[in-house]
Amino acid sequence: MSGVDRLNVPEFERPIVELEMKLESARMDLANARDEAARVAKEEEVKHLEKDLKKLTDSVFGNLDPWSRVQLARHPNRPLTTDYIKVLFDDWQELFGDRAYADDPAIVTGFGTINGVKCFVMGHRKGKTLKERLECNFGCAHPEGYRKALRKMKLAEKLALPVISFINTPGAYPGLEAEERGQSQAIAENIREMATLRVPIICLTIGEGGSGGALGIGVGDRYLIMENSYYSVISPEGCAAILWHDAKRASDAAKVLRLTPNDLIELGIMDEIVPEPYGGAHRDPRKAMDIVKATLLRHLGELQSVDIETLLDQRYEKLRKMGKYQEVPMATA
Repeated sequence: MSGVDRLNVPEFERPIVELEMKLESARMDLANARDEAARVAKEEEVKHLEKDLKKLTDSVFGNLDPWSRVQLARHPNRPLTTDYIKVLFDDWQELFGDRAYADDPAIVTGFGTINGVKCFVMGHRKGKTLKERLECNFGCAHPEGYRKALRKMKLAEKLALPVISFINTPGAYPGLEAEERGQSQAIAENIREMATLRVPIICLTIGEGGSGGALGIGVGDRYLIMENSYYSVISPEGCAAILWHDAKRASDAAKVLRLTPNDLIELGIMDEIVPEPYGGAHRDPRKAMDIVKATLLRHLGELQSVDIETLLDQRYEKLRKMGKYQEVPMATA
C-alpha cells in the first residue's frame, strides 16, 4: 500500500495507519543500523512501537460502531468483486450485454470454476482507478446491467449451473436516463425471476448492500454478509437527509437503520456472517479470500445436495419469513 493509499482511509483508522508507517520506518532504520549502540536503540524503539500498535488496534477495532462498519465497507483498499473473481475462479469467461440496449460495466457476469465446480458468477463492479469508477458509476448499475444479469442467469439455469452473486453497491443508478429505460421494472423483474430460478443461488454482500441496487442481483437460497459490510434500504446519508434534513448526521442514521451484520442476523435477513481478518478484509486480502472461498464451497456443497423442488420451496419460505415487524396500537380518539 502506498503512502497516499494509506492515508486515504476512514478517520478512525488513520492513527493506526500512521503508527504502522512509523513502525515500518523504524524497522528499516534497524535493518540499516551500522553499530551495536544504534541497533540496540532501534530494537527498543521497534518493541515499544509494536506494543503501542497492538494496544491502539485492539482499542479501535474492538469497539466499532455501525458508522465505522459502513466506512470499512467503503474502504478504498477493500477487495472488490473483480478481485474475488480473479483469485477464486479458474477458467473465467466474462459475458457482456443485455441484447437490448448496451453493456453496463457496473455489473460483471460470467462463468468460472471454483475447486472444480462450474458456476455462473455475477456482481457489482465499482472499479479501482478514477476512470474505471466513473465508467462503472461507482457500482451503481443501470437497467441494462440488471437485464444483462437476468439474461445470463437464465443461461445458467439452462446449463444447470449454480449462481454466486457478489453484492457491493450503494444503490442502483438514480439518474434520469436510468428511469427512462425502466430501472424499477428491471429490478422488479430480477427479484421475481430469481425467486423461482431453478438452480442454487448464493448471495454474498462483500461491502455495501444498498437498497434495490442490491436486491436486483440479491435474491437466493443463502444470504451471506462479510463482517464489515452493511445491508440497508437506504444509505445512512440518504436516511439522515430525509429524517433530519442533514446528511452529516449519517452516523446517527447508521445506528437506527439496523444495518450491521449482527442486526441483520437478528432480523432474519442474513443467514451467516463471514468473518474477516482482524481489522478488515483490506488488511489481509489473501486471507479474506481464503475464508470466502471456504464459505462458498461449503454452501455450494449443501445446496447441490438438495433437490430443486425442495430448494424452491425453502427459498419461498425464506423470503416469506424475512424481516420482523412490530404492531403499534392505534391511538384512540
